[in-house]
Amino acid sequence: MNIRTRVLTGTALAVALGAGAFGAVGASAAQTESAPAAVAVQSDTRQGGDDKNFTTTTHLTVDAATRAAQAALQAAEKEGQKVTVAVVDRNGNTVVTLRGDGAGPQSYESAQRKAFTAVSWNAPTSVLAGRLAQTPNLKDIPGTLFLAGGTPVQAKGAPVAGIGVAGAPSGDLDEKFAKAGVDALDK
Repeated sequence: MNIRTRVLTGTALAVALGAGAFGAVGASAAQTESAPAAVAVQSDTRQGGDDKNFTTTTHLTVDAATRAAQAALQAAEKEGQKVTVAVVDRNGNTVVTLRGDGAGPQSYESAQRKAFTAVSWNAPTSVLAGRLAQTPNLKDIPGTLFLAGGTPVQAKGAPVAGIGVAGAPSGDLDEKFAKAGVDALDK
């Protein structure tokens, strides 16, 4: 290629890349501004058309996950309980984990597994624990823990996150604190 062709090709490529980056930033900013405080919408930034190969999903922001975890931990501390709180996203990936002062070493993994279980089945783990009588093999699914203390976070009825609490002397208390975390997102 001669110099003129190279310059024109390079310029066209730079303009196309710049327009694509501007479109992606613009689309992300527009989505975040219109989303509720607790969740951010993650959307594809394709230009044009209705493509059935892609979906749009809703996720809890890191800010909201941290706020929920702190509210759950504070609720436990008010009652003198030493717990760990975990918040996972829709896919079961840990977003935030807070280990309270004096929480037992087993509470860290237990909180994560309760949160994972709650979001996976879109139900509190206390409800799911009752299902083990009919389907005992549920407990064999990797990463799950069917003990009270996990609760899902929902947006429009669909699970977007899970909050798990572990370390209190009863699962009922763990679940009460997890619900305090969910309640903090409604404020």
